[in-house]
Amino acid sequence: MRRICVFCGSKPGFDPVYVEHAKALGALLAERGIGVVYGGASVGTMGAVADGALAAGGEVFGVLPEHMKRVEIAHHGLTELHIVADMHERKAKMAELSDGFLALPGGAGTLEELFEVWTWAQIDLHRKPIGLIDVGGFYQPLRVMVDHMVTEGFLRPEHRDMVAVDSDPRVLLDRFATYTPPSAGKWLPATS
Repeated sequence: MRRICVFCGSKPGFDPVYVEHAKALGALLAERGIGVVYGGASVGTMGAVADGALAAGGEVFGVLPEHMKRVEIAHHGLTELHIVADMHERKAKMAELSDGFLALPGGAGTLEELFEVWTWAQIDLHRKPIGLIDVGGFYQPLRVMVDHMVTEGFLRPEHRDMVAVDSDPRVLLDRFATYTPPSAGKWLPATS
């Protein structure tokens, strides 16, 4: 893996542990020689991931929509900062630059980015691994909802399992190295 896209928050969250984990993730990726692709901002856990990677000597590639550049949240110390027209182009560019996706705790934007790349994986638009870094059990309520989607017949178990979940990003990165996507597409019958 050359680069991992990290979805995370434009806010730091109330518990300092979120920023600590974001910085540590950036440093871990740099130590493993993996570049960070992210939303390009200097604020929240986004800025912390970038700062952690840069402080550890890593490469960081930001992708920021033009309207956010105007409100001066762009991170100015990045390896590369791509300015794009809008949020749709941002997500497409981040996906293009990345070999996999990790989500730290975040808000609606983080979930929107996560669900989009997860949906793209289900319909075979990409075959890249996806993981949730479950800091302090943050993603446990989402896991309950996703299990409910499986129970109610709206999501196949193999598509639920496309998203790896662990509190330790090292475990997720090790799983990424051996990731094999499911063979059945969203509309194909499940194989037994």
